[in-house]
Amino acid sequence: MNFLKIALFFTLTFVAFAGKVEITSDSMQAKSLNHEIHFIGNAKVKQLKDWITADKIIIYFDDNNQTKMYKAIGNADFEFSNEKGHYLGNSEIVEYYPLTSVYVLIKKAKVKNLLNGNTVNGDKITVDMITGKSNVEGTKSKPVKFILETGK
Repeated sequence: MNFLKIALFFTLTFVAFAGKVEITSDSMQAKSLNHEIHFIGNAKVKQLKDWITADKIIIYFDDNNQTKMYKAIGNADFEFSNEKGHYLGNSEIVEYYPLTSVYVLIKKAKVKNLLNGNTVNGDKITVDMITGKSNVEGTKSKPVKFILETGK
């Protein structure tokens, strides 16, 4: 019964955030005590034109069963866009916070802005889809790398 409650809240939460969210994977595990649903193997979450794929995607809920975060783990690829940017890339981990429209890309992160052709690599990249602001962090051994496309 707990599984049905979680699945129902999961579905209703996504409906409340404009548009249908579709999640596919090889298997799914609901962990009601932890307020989590795990999608394991060839996991993909898609909403409108935005998508994230990874080896595993975990959906986290708060105590009111509102979606607080998606976490894609392992070989994560993504594409997300709005009027401020259209981003395509990959990293080891992608965290998405739907209430604030913030993406956090962790470990071997690479993002290309398809609107201007610029590419950035870093250890941690944060993209705020509402403000259009980004923050990129590197490490001593792997500094931030920015590739600027210029007109010829």
